[in-house]
Amino acid sequence: MALTKKLHIKTYGCQMNVYDSGRMADVLAPLGYTQTDAPDDADMVILNTCHIREKAAEKVYSELGRLNLLKRRRQKEGGDVVLAVAGCVAQAEGEEVLRRAPYVDMVFGPQAYHTLPEMVARISRASGAQLNTDFPSEIKFDHLPEPTRASGAVDGASAFLTVQEGCDRFCAFCVVPYTRGAEYSRPPAAVLAEAQHLRDLGAREVTLLGQNVNSYHGAADDGSEWRLGRLIAEIAEHTGIERIRYTTSYPADMDDELIAAHGRIEQLMPFLHLPVQSGSDRVLKAMNRRHGADDYRRLVERLRTARTDIALSSDFIVGFPGETDSDFEATLALVRDVSFVQAYSFKYSPRPGTPAAELDGQIEEKLKEQRLARLQDLLNTQQRDFNETCVGRTMDVLLDRPGRLPGQMVGRSPYMQPVHASVPENMMGQIARLTIEAGHANSLAGRILCP
Repeated sequence: MALTKKLHIKTYGCQMNVYDSGRMADVLAPLGYTQTDAPDDADMVILNTCHIREKAAEKVYSELGRLNLLKRRRQKEGGDVVLAVAGCVAQAEGEEVLRRAPYVDMVFGPQAYHTLPEMVARISRASGAQLNTDFPSEIKFDHLPEPTRASGAVDGASAFLTVQEGCDRFCAFCVVPYTRGAEYSRPPAAVLAEAQHLRDLGAREVTLLGQNVNSYHGAADDGSEWRLGRLIAEIAEHTGIERIRYTTSYPADMDDELIAAHGRIEQLMPFLHLPVQSGSDRVLKAMNRRHGADDYRRLVERLRTARTDIALSSDFIVGFPGETDSDFEATLALVRDVSFVQAYSFKYSPRPGTPAAELDGQIEEKLKEQRLARLQDLLNTQQRDFNETCVGRTMDVLLDRPGRLPGQMVGRSPYMQPVHASVPENMMGQIARLTIEAGHANSLAGRILCP
């Protein structure tokens, strides 16, 4: 039997990284590793990194500097701690990580964490730092063990399930095709089996994940190709999962079957994250987004025809190279036309190796900040207005964590809003019927109908 060791994983960035961190814990469990929230107590620390945001790599190096002090202290005491950098920074800058932080023991990309046991074995044989930044997604999924509750595969009663990785779209601002590789869709049978397993672990809600999730095209055992709409329908019919979500979507890949699924599959929640990035056709073309602003408006109209209560969130980038005042005003116009219940908005920042980083017309920081403030003011107003329209409605809320007050719990509405309510302790992990009594800027307050 393996000796018990402590593992600390610090996760940066997207939901797929959260999923990946859980699977790393699953892979390491047979080696005797159990998770700890305290890095100072750990025998292994993994930084699962994200390369999307500005200065992401520098934050990793700063954290590594602190961990090096821990490593040196542990070595003086006659022990050690294994330090690892995983994820997209590792994929993009693996050699640089080892150059700047030579005390790091392992550097591996998102498609290589299934090789962790082998890398750990090599370290134990004192063969030096391990670097693995290969891209074979299909091999990774074939070698992963089943998710476990111990790894956090099911958080409360919710779980993430990766169905697709990589991206072939090559948006001008994005590093994902370079850090996650080409698109790969898992076979439907494997996805259905994992969804059923997650349900057996207690999941009532599953979010299907992919860098470009609605490009999913899994090869079934009979040779047919399933798109995301079919996959969702099969999960809804055969696994017992009660609530289904998916993220992140690319507008041009919303096909008829998926749009129809929103109208006919009860388990598919009426909330869709559909990034548009800009409301200017000129900027969208420069971004290589393959859709125009009116294409997006028409898509939203089709979705709302399929399901009248659907709510949308989105992503926006302001200050993309060459963005004019009129381009920015076009973005504000699209936001007013569509109305979003949530949104993520950011100032453009260059990513080394991406086409946009080499474009002329880089926008000065002060102007980007001004535009972002105006956009966020509009988006925040829309979010608060939507929350206030929920007052008096009855919603099914999945209660998944304790609230700040005694006897209070917090859950997620069908529209992903946090909902606070006083409920019996035995309701944790249950779907409760709540009447919404108050709408706030970022949350709702509810009252249970049938305790």
